[in-house]
Amino acid sequence: MSATPVASNGALIFDVSTQDFEARVITPSMEKPVIVEFWAPWCEPCKQLLPLLEKAVNAAGGAVLMAKVNMDDNQELASAMRIQNVPMVFAFFQGKPIDGFQGVVPESQITAFIDKAVQAARAAQPDALDIPESLKAAALAASEKDFAAAQAIYAQILQQDEKNVQGFVGLVRLYIAADALDQAAQMVEHAPDEIAAAPGFKDAKTALELAQAKPEEPVDALIAAVEAKPDDHQTRIDLAGALFAGGQQDQAIEHLLESISMNREWNEEAARKALLKFFEALGHSDPLVIAARKKLSTILFS
Repeated sequence: MSATPVASNGALIFDVSTQDFEARVITPSMEKPVIVEFWAPWCEPCKQLLPLLEKAVNAAGGAVLMAKVNMDDNQELASAMRIQNVPMVFAFFQGKPIDGFQGVVPESQITAFIDKAVQAARAAQPDALDIPESLKAAALAASEKDFAAAQAIYAQILQQDEKNVQGFVGLVRLYIAADALDQAAQMVEHAPDEIAAAPGFKDAKTALELAQAKPEEPVDALIAAVEAKPDDHQTRIDLAGALFAGGQQDQAIEHLLESISMNREWNEEAARKALLKFFEALGHSDPLVIAARKKLSTILFS
């Protein structure tokens, strides 16, 4: 089978064929809209449209799925759908196409097309969650340390969409923040393949590994050792790891920045590598990470 023009997010966007169209489009569409694009490897407009579709589907936050059908490899299916020209896009819901368009259209029209499909699904399922808004509410509750409320919202999201990456990762991070590391580890160990392949899952897994790290010495002893010998980089890095695992991420970051400032090359840039692992664990949009990146740039380019 020919390769698709653009790489995909395995959790939301995937290739389908005639053989699995029923299982991967018709059946899932009974619960949420599935956007189906018919394309061909020789089709230049397809290559223009696909990134716009993928961007809009990802922006929908799990409210829709997207299936891609290579017309050349699935001519029987294309014939059944009466596809004569590509790209051709349909929105399937509850087992049948409810909307569609042909050719390359502006990004605003694609967004409106997906919004229309989402609204149609909500109208048919009045009790369904607004997943993007629910994700925001859960994140806000977690930031305010209302772990019970955040957990309840994430559980509702995953009940409605068990493969929602943001909901799954959000719940893992919530357990870590609440020091419920066993629950976080269970989720990571039993994550569905589609979620385990998502970039955000890797970051959450790193966060769990750092939270599980146990310092060989008590934090107080490490602090005393660093105060006695500020240029002991390994002890400072050990202290940073212990502080991070204990929830004192801001102090952990400051110690690594201090080590980099004193000797950025020490032990093959060990402090900088540890700092980048902290960034990965926290998530690159975290305010601590954004502020630390600015400080790191100042140190590295001063």
